[in-house]
Amino acid sequence: MGLICYPAIDVREGRVVRLRQGDYAAETRYPEEPLALARRYAEAGAEWLHLVDLDAARAGGYTLAPLLAAIGRETGLKVQSGGGIREEADVEAVLAAGAARVVVGTLAVRQPNRVIGWLQRFGPDRIAIALDARADAEGVFRLPVQGWTEASGFALFDLLGRYAEAGLQHLLCTDIARDGMLAGLNLELYAAIARRFPGVAVQASGGVAGLADLRGAHAAGARGVVLGKALLEGRFTLSAALEAAAEPLPC
Repeated sequence: MGLICYPAIDVREGRVVRLRQGDYAAETRYPEEPLALARRYAEAGAEWLHLVDLDAARAGGYTLAPLLAAIGRETGLKVQSGGGIREEADVEAVLAAGAARVVVGTLAVRQPNRVIGWLQRFGPDRIAIALDARADAEGVFRLPVQGWTEASGFALFDLLGRYAEAGLQHLLCTDIARDGMLAGLNLELYAAIARRFPGVAVQASGGVAGLADLRGAHAAGARGVVLGKALLEGRFTLSAALEAAAEPLPC
């Protein structure tokens, strides 16, 4: 099975943006409108889209339902989307707007028992958990929350173990130190996740710089890769990424 590419559209104040290491003060804006960009990705052959509400990620209250519905109506893309998912009603609303999968981040760290209940209610294929991690001074990956602005005290592998036992299927994991840096994926991190939790399909995110990162992620055991800044800045085309992601692993 090949690697699934998730071209990413991060939206803040209605514009396509990218943040550097999750810093809202280190924002790059791009001229293309979100819906137009989604159309372009669909035309290039994408099947999935990763759509993030950055305003809601910090303040709560998902705001992209109209955009999400338009993307589904006009492109046919399957969309996983999150940002500001705090209540069960938020999950229901995002699914009703057309998302194939809802991404839950901050609440997945702060209130794992609630989110495990959502996995059971909506089904593990409709919920992706975003455990975005930053290594501390001892090299332990910790999980900041609230748009990566607050410490939670939780360690990545401890919390992931709880979710895996509860039947988690989809994990989105970003190495925050590499996010938006075009410095390459943390392949060691994804290989460690794949070894310890083979039943969890991990999506690698943060730092993709070239097609070699896609091949490396696939070899490390990732099932998907999120493509953000590298696509927006023309490091490679989505068509080339899809071809690289479809390459079989060497024997």
